[in-house]
Amino acid sequence: QVQLVESGGGLVQAGGSLRLSCTPSGSIFSINTMGWYRQAPGKERELVASITTKGGRKNYADSVKGRFTISGDRAKSTIYLQMNSAKPEDTAVYYCNAYDLYGADYWGKGTLVTVSS
Repeated sequence: QVQLVESGGGLVQAGGSLRLSCTPSGSIFSINTMGWYRQAPGKERELVASITTKGGRKNYADSVKGRFTISGDRAKSTIYLQMNSAKPEDTAVYYCNAYDLYGADYWGKGTLVTVSS
């Protein structure tokens, strides 16, 4: 089992920056990939960015490429999502996700990001 705790959401003006953090606990040795998803009101949950725990391979949604950066700190077992040049359409609940070696998905409770125009 893996538990995920997110932090860093809040209100930011368009063009501003925000950093989200996610720290896993539990069976972290089994995690293969971690990432951030988001869900805006009335829309489906979508992948924002992901990073593999071995090799640090990164993947981004086209809508955030060049603006958002996902990174990891092994010493703190924490991943981050640096959000720059925020747009109102980035407003959503952001969820941390972990995918383990056994095919299980784990989710955080989510953190709300609101970008004002």
